[in-house]
Amino acid sequence: MSFDYYQPTKIIFGNGKISTIGEEACALGKRVLIATVPLFSAIEGGFQKIKKSCEDAGVEVIHFDGVIPNPTVACVEKGSQLARDKKIDVVIGYGGGSSMDVAKAIAVGATHPGSPWDYLFFKKAPTKATLPIISVTTTSGTGSQVTQVSVMTETETHAKSAIYHENVFPKVAIIDPDLMATLPPHITASTGFDAFAHAFEAYIHSGTNPYIEILALKAIQLVRDNLITAIKGTNVEEVKEARRNMAMADTFAGLCIAGAGVTLPHGVGMMISGFCPHIMHGESLALTYPDFMRFTAPSAPVKFGFVTKIFDPGLSELSDVQASEKAGEVMDGFLKEIGMWLNFEDMNVSMETLREIADHSHDLPDYENNPKIAEIDDIYIMLKNAYLRT
Repeated sequence: MSFDYYQPTKIIFGNGKISTIGEEACALGKRVLIATVPLFSAIEGGFQKIKKSCEDAGVEVIHFDGVIPNPTVACVEKGSQLARDKKIDVVIGYGGGSSMDVAKAIAVGATHPGSPWDYLFFKKAPTKATLPIISVTTTSGTGSQVTQVSVMTETETHAKSAIYHENVFPKVAIIDPDLMATLPPHITASTGFDAFAHAFEAYIHSGTNPYIEILALKAIQLVRDNLITAIKGTNVEEVKEARRNMAMADTFAGLCIAGAGVTLPHGVGMMISGFCPHIMHGESLALTYPDFMRFTAPSAPVKFGFVTKIFDPGLSELSDVQASEKAGEVMDGFLKEIGMWLNFEDMNVSMETLREIADHSHDLPDYENNPKIAEIDDIYIMLKNAYLRT
């Protein structure tokens, strides 16, 4: 087997590491733009630490607080214009996946003609003129801090797509678990499940390799061992350790998708969020995973069985192939345990919208990387099954 793996991001991991950001920013430029959602209590403290660290290092700070969940092209263009007007040298994305993705797109939009939407993975490639990016994550799930992906939605068409290019890898990723201490339980669950999905889909991906498989299995084990404690734990030290381990799982899983990619659930999940922007990305995955597991497991039984036994060690006496037959059932149980057993009816999504989502579910090529190719009608059945799930 031969393979390539490229990861240019400097990773700074550990409690309190946010204090290093001024030094890192100063090495890249003298004027930074920090992209965030409108500040609220849970992220205000971290933002002030970033601002002070940069200013203490002699770096001027401009704040763009126009990031929205499932960011739109209009949001990115507004940030890009601000970066051009202020002659920004470095873009910092501080927050969840939306903030980091917007920072990457701003880094392109500020230095390239046209709209960032013109630089999607199947269009023009962003050049080395792209501004340097520093990513600071406050969740443990999106992996965006270490990937070459920036996702956005074109509101008029509901199209959700991505810039995907090595020039949008962050120069520096700061993963400070202290920034995740106040993450609410449902967002912890949603982003944590996303981290699992990244690792698992990279593991079964048609273009995976042994290096990614090692990282993926470690990430999956970390999610299984720590996510429930991070959501429900009451012992302060145990929760702190669980959050640190989830931050590690998220980073490993991000490295996995940077090197391989994702499969069917992520492509469908992107369409769900495009048509239903009120649905978080992790929620879109939880809606599709029960049927995805049952649909795909027979086509990759050894890998599905191995991971199923990680989630249910009581199956350890079974062969991987035998355990794979229980993959859907075991995943159902895990989703219920973390509060992510969801259905479309409760999320105010109509059957007509599900039909539209299915009809666009091949717009992105992720489904082609799945061990079993799902046709449009297969995906529609999966979505219908998730409508009244109880």
